[in-house]
Amino acid sequence: MPAHLQAPRLRALRMHLHAQHQPIAVMRTDCHVCHAEGLGARSQVLLSAGGRDVQALLYQTDDPHFAPGRVGLSEAAWKALGVGDGDEVQVRHPPLLTSLARVRQRIHGLRLDAGDFQAIVRDIVGRRYTDVHLAAFLTATAALPLDEAETVALTRAMVDAGERLHWNGAVVVDKHCVGGLPGNRTTPIVVAIAAANGLVMPKTSSRAITSPAGTADTMATLAPVELDLATLRRVVEREGGCLAWGGAMHLSPADDIFVRIERELDIDTEGQLIASVLSKKIAAGANRVVIDIPIGPTAKVRSQEAAHHLAARLTATAAHFDLTLRCLFTDGSQPVGRGIGPALEARDVLAVLGNAIDAPVDLRDRAIAVAGAVLELGGAAADGDGQRLAGDTLASGRALERFRRICVAQGGLREPPRAAYVQALPAARDGHVVGIDNRRLSRLAKLAGAPESPAAGVELATRLGDRVVRGQALLYLHAQSPGELAYALDYARQSGDIVRVDEAPA
Repeated sequence: MPAHLQAPRLRALRMHLHAQHQPIAVMRTDCHVCHAEGLGARSQVLLSAGGRDVQALLYQTDDPHFAPGRVGLSEAAWKALGVGDGDEVQVRHPPLLTSLARVRQRIHGLRLDAGDFQAIVRDIVGRRYTDVHLAAFLTATAALPLDEAETVALTRAMVDAGERLHWNGAVVVDKHCVGGLPGNRTTPIVVAIAAANGLVMPKTSSRAITSPAGTADTMATLAPVELDLATLRRVVEREGGCLAWGGAMHLSPADDIFVRIERELDIDTEGQLIASVLSKKIAAGANRVVIDIPIGPTAKVRSQEAAHHLAARLTATAAHFDLTLRCLFTDGSQPVGRGIGPALEARDVLAVLGNAIDAPVDLRDRAIAVAGAVLELGGAAADGDGQRLAGDTLASGRALERFRRICVAQGGLREPPRAAYVQALPAARDGHVVGIDNRRLSRLAKLAGAPESPAAGVELATRLGDRVVRGQALLYLHAQSPGELAYALDYARQSGDIVRVDEAPA
């Protein structure tokens, strides 16, 4: 580019401004670059330095202490550019986003083809979409659900946009739970059992979307999960498995971007769910996968018909990628284990792996069922013998030992944190527990601070069918601040029977 056409340059200033994932640039209202480029507050700008680019949202200031010739950068923008204080940064308008035309087509009810999804996902991973653009795309694919061809195309685009792992063995196993069931933290137990029996299981997981904890959130309280590709490969080659956050390794990188927006919108649509699940499995190199689909009145999947429909769609999409699935239909009528929230769920996992007397029986049984299916699908157990082998692996301590080795290989096993504030929610009457609302229970745990505060959440003290007396604790709220505790308590009192107790007969 001729010198007279080069983009204007400013000097970088680290603002120490934390805006989650949002890159932000701050410039003076009288900045010559703003005037030259026609930039105003909330414009999108392209920042370039040292061969790196990042698209940012512009804010302006008339603070006289903000030096002329400077561009202030949020932490996200600072890290993306890799600059130092005073380094030169080019500021200009970003290129036209032609893929947005495809998003507008989808908003108006038109189907998209493979090329459309490739273009959209490529721009999303390139951080060229604002949160408004992302929300528009996700809403457009929710209002008119993705059909099979679109789901396959989105899955492929998400895989192609990132790294893809390849393993030496012919069989690589994985598992996933569709979700909607609080506390269903079987994954660390299943990985430990599978790896202890010689299977390769490179497990990468997401952060929570609409739940109080994802597997990555829970594991982060026990061991480092932000592994690079070299570390992940070393852990798996040494121990047979890992428990890592997929977003740190550029495996299906669009997924964590979608997750962040879906969490704010509180949506998790079928087509996006299928593409999210399968793209991560394919990118991680798995070729045999067990899918756990809990069914219950307040679970994500509420009927046998819906569960079989979802299983059929998952299986049909997986077939396009030579991925073998086995879907399990499990009880989703109540939470699994006692803890709901990262650290509380981690304690349940350790109790099951350690064969503790008070370990949650339901979590143990469900983990054995899923692990048994993984062992059979992976060829480590004969059909019908997987659950016995999984149970023996737990009882013998081999699963706990392998889990410890995986955590040490990832950077060290640590103790989950404890909340600063704990308060019981008592029963209002004598009777029996006849219902537990999974969705409102998850909402309660999030209001208490989970998953952002790892120690926060809900600890269940009762199960369906239990007899309780007035004043007995139904659950315990765990929070890191008195404000969050009070907010969660208000919600619990105003929303009615999250744990429903029928009066005892006379």
